[in-house]
Amino acid sequence: MHRMLRESPPLAMEDVAEAERLEALNCFDVIDTPREEAFDRITRLIRNIFDVPVAIVSMIDGHRQWYKSYEGLENREVSRDETFCKYTLQDMTPLVVPDARDDIRFAQNPMVTAGPQVRFYAGVPLRTNKGHNIGTVCAIGFEPRAFTPRETAILCDLAALAMDELELRQLASVDPLTGALSRRAFKERAANAIALAQRHEHGLACIAFDLDHFKSINDGHGHATGDKVLAAVAAACRGQLRGTDIFGRLGGEEFALVLPHTDRAQMGGVAEKVREAIERVAVRNGETPVPVTSSFGMAALDARTADIEALLANADAALYEAKAAGRNRCVAWRSPNDAPGSPRRRVLKAGRILFNNRMSSIDCTVRTLGGDGAGLDVTSSIGVPGTFNLQIRSDAFDSCCRIASQTERHIEVEFC
Repeated sequence: MHRMLRESPPLAMEDVAEAERLEALNCFDVIDTPREEAFDRITRLIRNIFDVPVAIVSMIDGHRQWYKSYEGLENREVSRDETFCKYTLQDMTPLVVPDARDDIRFAQNPMVTAGPQVRFYAGVPLRTNKGHNIGTVCAIGFEPRAFTPRETAILCDLAALAMDELELRQLASVDPLTGALSRRAFKERAANAIALAQRHEHGLACIAFDLDHFKSINDGHGHATGDKVLAAVAAACRGQLRGTDIFGRLGGEEFALVLPHTDRAQMGGVAEKVREAIERVAVRNGETPVPVTSSFGMAALDARTADIEALLANADAALYEAKAAGRNRCVAWRSPNDAPGSPRRRVLKAGRILFNNRMSSIDCTVRTLGGDGAGLDVTSSIGVPGTFNLQIRSDAFDSCCRIASQTERHIEVEFC
């Protein structure tokens, strides 16, 4: 771990509990995965049973509430500071708010005073077998209302069904929309390929890519067209791959490849072929063509990057560099200043960005971490200064950082 630039205070119990909670959430590998019918069915049931306009199945990471399924909303996530569900997360029992304007915790919340003007809320935590609350199932209304014990019991049953689905989805091996491997199956296959590469000392590369401005495709052409684009992209990608290559869908529009018997010098050619094939994808919304491009990050197996998590973390960092450089391009991972350093690893940790002499702070979720730098998810990168301190209280970590690249909601940093 990179040396600390200042001494961190002793860990509070809540920091330890939050680190354990995020570790439990990370085990489900669900954050930023695509919508799934099993969870959409639960949110539809919530709306129909309780006659409410909004229903959510959500996960909560270090800085946001992210919706695995949602009905009656446009956004897919909201800042953790603004969500009612942060209180549900703290409790072992359901939380019912008949009228948010009469509750001191919520009366001044922007979700109440502006925006959708929430009045009623009922939420149940998603609790793992070991007692960690990783998210919530909730019903939301725009008018005050009572919620009976019977209705609360039904919502608890629906939350239990959501947890059952989270357990079951870990067994799925193929993404039904694209035919690519699921995230978990991809990682399992990749781990086997890496073990073989290490045993027989042959090259192996990892490529991460996602579609540029995919949200604009969904917003402008509809989710049905977005699904057609995803399926067409997957088909185009498979057309460029060998039978031994491993292809997975990691998130909504995020895919990854593991290429056995491929070294650093060769991986760029493969990535460029796939990028060009995706650019040729022809999807139409009626008579309107839908242009598709993608950004690529690449990383090669070496002595310091020895497992799939480290490879994906390095490929992710290069992918964000490709986005920051203008998108629709391929970028290879390199450690800062091309200096040798410890590899990145994928993590899920709560962090804080500290600036203005530590008087100002922004919550973030640390997604990759290494000896040279880190990858941070934020609600918005607007207003984040070029240099700041990153604090990860659960690791007693506090270091000066400078921004290497950034997109709207992600920042890659190098440690000073």
